[in-house]
Amino acid sequence: MNFIAKLKVCFSGRVGAEHLRRGKLGERAAKKYLQRQGMKFLTANYRSERGEIDLIFRVNDRPFAERDILPKLLKMRHLKFMRNATDLLVFVEVKTRSSEEWVRPAAAVNAERRRRLTRAALDYLRLLQNPPVKVRFDIVEVLLQDSAVREVRHLPNTFAMERPYRYY
Repeated sequence: MNFIAKLKVCFSGRVGAEHLRRGKLGERAAKKYLQRQGMKFLTANYRSERGEIDLIFRVNDRPFAERDILPKLLKMRHLKFMRNATDLLVFVEVKTRSSEEWVRPAAAVNAERRRRLTRAALDYLRLLQNPPVKVRFDIVEVLLQDSAVREVRHLPNTFAMERPYRYY
């Protein structure tokens, strides 16, 4: 929350909706967790007319041996295109819950939600002029206890783009 938003909350006497505060807490925890896993953060809360994506990351999907030799190869001008050839864009849906009594938080990502995520991802890719990258959809479950993060679970490659949509 930026400084002006905090001032508005202070002077208006409103604390804000509890579910929105929990959601923001979960997104911050998920972002930190994924960055510690080596993913490069690109943006949060990307919105298009067709949906919203909580977090977007970039991952270098090259094998370790290839990563070691790549800097040497990139010195050769004609191989510069290889830098993006193995990059992977990860679109992340964050689900924050204070209780897991009924179902896992990931179960809330139903077919309609997957369709909206797919469409928003395609809009984001179009904004980037359709780069030749692989894409993946992950879910991060954040469990809270007494308004503090208790556990973060990363579920990589949870679903593919919904039909009839495809990308590379």
